[in-house]
Amino acid sequence: MKEDDMRPAVSREEWTRARKALLEKEKELTRARDRLNAERRRLPWVRIGTDYVFEGPDGPETLADLFAGRSQLIVQHFMFGPGWAEGCVGCSFEADHVEGALVHLEHHDVSFAAVSRASIREIEDFRRRLGWRFKWVSSYGNDFNYDFHVSFRDEDIVDGHVYYNYEMRPFACRELPGTSVFYRNSAGEIFHTYSTYARGNETLVGAYNYLDLTPKGRNETGPNHDLTDWVRHHDRYDTAGPSCCREHRTATPPA
Repeated sequence: MKEDDMRPAVSREEWTRARKALLEKEKELTRARDRLNAERRRLPWVRIGTDYVFEGPDGPETLADLFAGRSQLIVQHFMFGPGWAEGCVGCSFEADHVEGALVHLEHHDVSFAAVSRASIREIEDFRRRLGWRFKWVSSYGNDFNYDFHVSFRDEDIVDGHVYYNYEMRPFACRELPGTSVFYRNSAGEIFHTYSTYARGNETLVGAYNYLDLTPKGRNETGPNHDLTDWVRHHDRYDTAGPSCCREHRTATPPA
């Protein structure tokens, strides 16, 4: 926001009238969000029939293992491909918000895990660098990422488009972000209950909620008009250079 974009100064009474008018809209948004959340919980489920086996820091782990004895599992589809020097800066931004919530989730019957196609060695090196403690496994040896449409083979690219966020979209990168939710019943059956992609992940980024309260808002006014204009890995804010998201994206699919 430029200096000349500042709002006019008014009396406290005039400000209160404007604030109360906005409050009514905020309340309606809260009620609409409650209705949407209830509708999300009423979605039908899909039984998972594939025995996905991931590579964890201590060896193979199944999808059932990721529940860690709980009935609900949230998976972050973390953009981190094999051979990448580091994980996506946007996914890292989101992952920075997990640590504080983890103890509360785990005491409310919810487990969390990140899944990437990078090797477990690459994942562990990056996880230690950023200081994260949450579960993070590699799906390099299975089809999990492909089945949930966050990784793409050559054959997944049709006329320069891939299936992402429930529609065919222009190919942008071999790996893309998302969040998926699963339920495991007492019989051990696992169901896919929900997935969200692209900007659907923003609700999990608490820093954005803080910024949305401020006069400048998200202030993403650089050349990309998104978080890659300013967000860096939390240990790299003093280092200049583009985010890895831009390094790994391409406007043209492979031949």
